[in-house]
Order: sequence, then structure tokens, then C-alpha cells
Amino acid sequence: MHTVWKGAISFGLVHVPVKMFSATEDKDISMRYVHKECGSPLSYVRKCPVCEKEVEWEEISKGYEYEKGKFVLFEKEELEQITDQANKSIAILDFVDLTEIDPIYFQKTYYLAPDQAGGNAYQLLKEAMQQSGKIGIAKISIRSKSSLAAIRVLENCLAIETMFYPDEIRPVTQVPNLPENVTVNEKELGMAQMLIDQLSESFNPGKYTDDYRARLLELIEHKVTGEEIKIAPAKQETNVIDLMAALQASIEASRPASVVTDPGKPKKAAKPKAKTAAAADDKQAAGAEAPKPKRRKTAKKNETVS
Repeated sequence: MHTVWKGAISFGLVHVPVKMFSATEDKDISMRYVHKECGSPLSYVRKCPVCEKEVEWEEISKGYEYEKGKFVLFEKEELEQITDQANKSIAILDFVDLTEIDPIYFQKTYYLAPDQAGGNAYQLLKEAMQQSGKIGIAKISIRSKSSLAAIRVLENCLAIETMFYPDEIRPVTQVPNLPENVTVNEKELGMAQMLIDQLSESFNPGKYTDDYRARLLELIEHKVTGEEIKIAPAKQETNVIDLMAALQASIEASRPASVVTDPGKPKKAAKPKAKTAAAADDKQAAGAEAPKPKRRKTAKKNETVS
């Protein structure tokens, strides 16, 4: 794996040299804009609208627009002076319980490996955190961006999760159209809880796949080989009006199918359901003859045998 950062973890007076590696990878399929007329990929040009010419990288600096059309410019050295990247240190500020952190704070995961002769200190920190059940809250600067971070033990490795600062999290009160003071139907609530129970199981990440990416790769393969592509009509979405009926249908659909213990034996035919009292009343009202009792039939059979 490619090293994306190199520095040290510090907690108290302990110094742990580490290297950082990205723990995740983006598997999105990259597309380019192409000119339909000739099939050539389009390029992006850095062009100044005033000078009407292309601008080279060495002629570019960063700027902040403090008013419409007015910028203050910064040199690379000026920005480096105010970052914490020079000290290359992950300073652990506190140790907390992981359950106290809402997942909304987490950004990206990295692996940390011991660097140089830091193996003993690395192992010491990992064992101490594992036994305490705590994670470390730290500060780190990566690519000139300062972030909060959570250091935790992941299997036999230290991992660090970059985090948003609290003022980067938008408050829920800004979300429009949230329902307030709505009374929930008790029967619907019970059925919803029943559905949640039926769909509940242990988390197994291996069962989840990127279906869109798989379909896109298949579509790319068909196009590369020159096969004709037929586009199926989109399914029409229908608005569910009867919530109770939708819950009941969901519960029925989520129930596991009956398992056949001996596949070699054919299934027994299902016994006919007993007629309801209402159906019997309707039959009698129509003047239908009631079936003979079994006792009378048995008695007749016995007379014949004797």
C-alpha cells in the first residue's frame, strides 16, 4: 500500500513513530466526457477570461473571495506556516468510549503501522487501548487540512478515523418538513416492530455488493464487444396508501420459506380448510342438504360386515 502520511502518535510523553495507509478505496467506475461527433475525450483548460489565454501551474496561486470579484492571494509558503503539518504529530487529547461518538462525525479510515524502531511503543499503545476498551481522540493535519481523529484498535492494527469538527455538522433543525407532534397508530407500530425483528440479524458486510457497479461493468463489456443493448422499461412506482397493508405484505415477504426435510419425498397435499360458520349458514339458507354424520355411516358399514 502507498504511504499517505508519516509522523508519530504522542500521548503523554510517549512517542510512537507511524506510517499511515488508506484503509479504503474508491471503486467507482471513472467516466470521461467525450465529443459525440468524433469520439475524442474532452480536456479541461485553465484559461483566464480576462487575458484570454491558458494559464500554467506556476502562474497560479490560491485566493479567497472576500467580496464579489475581490480576492486576497496566498503563496504556498504562507499557508504552510499556519498548518500543523510541519510537526507531523498525532497528539492524543483524550480517551473516550467509542459508543459516545455518533457515526455522523466519521470521514475516512486509515491504517497505522509502526515506523522504524517504533514497534515496542506501537504494541504497548495497542494493548493498552484494547484492554481499556477506549479510543483516542486526537488532532492531525493531512494535506494542509486539520482534522479531528479517532484512534482505535482494528483487529491487530491501529486505525485512525478522520472526523468532522462539531461546527461542520449541520444541525437537524435545518432539515425541512420534519413531522412534529404526530400520533403513531399502535397497531402499525407493533407491525413495524415485528418487521424489524424479522429483518434483524448479525452484521455481515460480505452479503452487500455494489449492484450498480456490477451492472455497469456488464454493460461496458457488452458495448466493447459490439453487442446490441436493449433498454428495459423502467418500473412504475406506485404510492402506498394503506400503510397497514404494506406492513403486512412486508412481514409476509420477509418470512423464510418452509424447508423440506427430505427432498426425495413429495410434499403431502394440503388439507382443505374447514368451512367457516358463515359459509355453512349461507349453504343452509340456500336449502342445501347437510352432510350425513360419520357415526351413521360407520354403523351401516358394521351391519354389512356382520
